[in-house]
Amino acid sequence: MLTVLLATHNPGKVKEIRSILSDLPLEIRDLSGMPDSPEVVEDGATLEENALKKASEVYERFHLLTLADDSGLEVYSLDMKPGVRSARFAGEKATYSDNNRKLLQALSGLPRDQRGARFRCVAAVAGKGIMETTEGVCTGRIAEEAYGKGGFGYDPIFIPDGFDLTFAELPSDIKNRISHRARAFNVVRDILLQYASNLYR
Repeated sequence: MLTVLLATHNPGKVKEIRSILSDLPLEIRDLSGMPDSPEVVEDGATLEENALKKASEVYERFHLLTLADDSGLEVYSLDMKPGVRSARFAGEKATYSDNNRKLLQALSGLPRDQRGARFRCVAAVAGKGIMETTEGVCTGRIAEEAYGKGGFGYDPIFIPDGFDLTFAELPSDIKNRISHRARAFNVVRDILLQYASNLYR
């Protein structure tokens, strides 16, 4: 069985990625169970830079096949902000609620047709002889207020196209089929299968 390490301490992200990859014969570990894990500074100018930095630094520390991702919410009427600064939109120590509140305030009074947004996820795979990235996008709009208790991050205020519920209101099996992270990690799945077939050839 192939062991992969998720380069994150975020329990919401770990749960989501485990679910997306649940049908693969993998032992999935994450940094919460790894002592002395590196504190990766996400100072890249793009999602790609941050994902690659996390994956490569964690791989260099533990020498286990490593998966990382960086995601951002891009709002068209805000010139694609918050983007790469999504986690820190309301400040370096901002909570999910702080970020959601600031974004809702920035869009206050705007009609539905000016609330368009997309979630982008860049996933990175780092291991011996491999360094690849994939991207997933989910388009939708920003709700006028927060709804739902599920998920994490901007999930309570993002309504994906084709639905009238936010990510936080949708059942997790639906979210994990249509989300930006699901789309990025579905390509990661193919990379892992190819990697495993070469490894055990």
